[in-house]
Amino acid sequence: MVVLNVAMHGSDELAKDIAKATDQRDVHTYVHKEIHDNTTRIISIIRPARYPERLRPLLSAISAGRVGIIEINSIDAIFGEVLVAYSSSNIKQGIAVIKPKEGDWVDEEMVKKMFAQAGLNEWSFVAPDGLAIRGKLYELMDQINDELTNSATSPLVVCIDQHFNVKGIGLVAIGYVQCGTLNVHDDIHILPSNAVGTTKSLQVMDDDVQKAQSGDRVGIAIRGAKDDSVSSGSIIVRPEINDKKTNTHVPLSVIEHKLSELALDKSPFQKRTLSPGDVIHVSLDLQFTVGRIKSVTDNNMIVEWDSPVYVRRENMVPAIIAQLDSKPRIIGRAMLDKKE
Repeated sequence: MVVLNVAMHGSDELAKDIAKATDQRDVHTYVHKEIHDNTTRIISIIRPARYPERLRPLLSAISAGRVGIIEINSIDAIFGEVLVAYSSSNIKQGIAVIKPKEGDWVDEEMVKKMFAQAGLNEWSFVAPDGLAIRGKLYELMDQINDELTNSATSPLVVCIDQHFNVKGIGLVAIGYVQCGTLNVHDDIHILPSNAVGTTKSLQVMDDDVQKAQSGDRVGIAIRGAKDDSVSSGSIIVRPEINDKKTNTHVPLSVIEHKLSELALDKSPFQKRTLSPGDVIHVSLDLQFTVGRIKSVTDNNMIVEWDSPVYVRRENMVPAIIAQLDSKPRIIGRAMLDKKE
């Protein structure tokens, strides 16, 4: 089973033309399944329902997505911020759909110029037709198939956005496998609580499975961990291995940052200059954490985080840097280096 997660900014109507609605919470999801060469291929659309009122749902969808969809109804400040968000992410490919509101008109040449300015040159413009968009998404899946396959063999990182207690089952955490593969009965390490446990059972697409891999939205029944060991933004990884007999040491697949050094790649649409003392937010692997800038030298800065940020050791992706009182709220992107 191959899953392509698609971060979408657009209408519920267009999303339902492409795939079937499955979950309608803060972030809406839509799923379409096809069998090709005896392999099930799934398109999973992730659409933030509470954007633009709240920025985090958009950034969470982008954090989980491998490709994107942007529906353009008009050229306005929201469209500009969405462009900045996608261009600051690791999403290099996607689909733009121009669909003006009834009686309105959108300048297609102006839209294409803005996409180029944002660095989204690999995005395709597709008519507002669900079948055509779905076909293009499967083309994109084929193009990045090697990337999706290789991601499943990487060290495990699962990002949690929901958790609850189920009678007769116990603690259940739901999130996205960002990279790696998780099996039933695997030992796990939960951050930032540093709790440990084992996977009692797994569910993907409402089906009980023996393993979940990169791209899957997974429900994990956890044995041996307390209810308060998991929260929204928790990260699940494999435990550290430190075997002195065999001289084997395998660290956790993420590095804890309390203080980070970063070189900001500022968005071309962002005019604000950051200064020491400014408060910023970082979005990375469904984490959304506040920090305060300690020092700035050109575009290099040191940031102290209010709560730890966990950064992958392998397959690192850029973090999106935001400031909630800016317009647009997205400042740019940066790779985080741990500062002792």
